[in-house]
Amino acid sequence: MDAENFTYVAYIRADIQAVWNALTRPDITQQYWHNTRLESGWNVGDELLFIRDGEVTDRNTILEVVPPQLLRYTFKPLFADFAAEAPSRVSMFLDDDHGVVRLTLLHDQFAAESSVLPAVRVGWPMILSSLKSLLECGAPLPRATFPANS
Repeated sequence: MDAENFTYVAYIRADIQAVWNALTRPDITQQYWHNTRLESGWNVGDELLFIRDGEVTDRNTILEVVPPQLLRYTFKPLFADFAAEAPSRVSMFLDDDHGVVRLTLLHDQFAAESSVLPAVRVGWPMILSSLKSLLECGAPLPRATFPANS
């Protein structure tokens, strides 16, 4: 049986470099990702830290990077029930077609009976929708709290 994964596709009216910058520049990620800065040297093997309010919330490793088309890294939250779980993997693929970027996110390699998988099913659509809003409208979505099963 294949392991479960999560895939999400967003179409963003923006230049591919602007989308890449939004994924890799801490001052931009902080705007749409609930005050979270993604900090890394962005080279294979580099650490990728998610930092919120001065605290490291996730400790990840860059697996592959091909600017501005591919970003792949481990995904290892350090908080709550997630801390005991083995890392999963995030892959982001960017394709440009006349000023519209198709951002395909594949989050896979989850541990058996993962507690992270249900959380990312809720989290990724909100984060990527906020990124889209920032790039297309100039402002991220306001922070909203929805039930886990919405």
